[in-house]
Amino acid sequence: MLDVRITAIRKTEYPDLMEQYEKPLPNPCSIREGQVFLVHDGQQPDGFCDSAWQTLKPFILELANGGGHFYGDWMKNPHSALLSCNDGFRPVSFLLETIP
Repeated sequence: MLDVRITAIRKTEYPDLMEQYEKPLPNPCSIREGQVFLVHDGQQPDGFCDSAWQTLKPFILELANGGGHFYGDWMKNPHSALLSCNDGFRPVSFLLETIP
């Protein structure tokens, strides 16, 4: 099984949506742009958001098992993916890459 690097590329926040719809959270997303996590043996890295993990996990496992080529010619590197978590208030875009 290949290791997969997860890099937080961009984090966007929508204060207007937070104010209008979000119930205040004691611990909102702590992911920072540029933060890197290493997936070894397909296991969730320490400190990585559970919700984001559930969204990314199928792609991570496919990459870890040598797959890729998601959605045809979507990515320049076919053994990578650029995905976002499901947080509508502060979505984070993550780059997933296999490590040779």
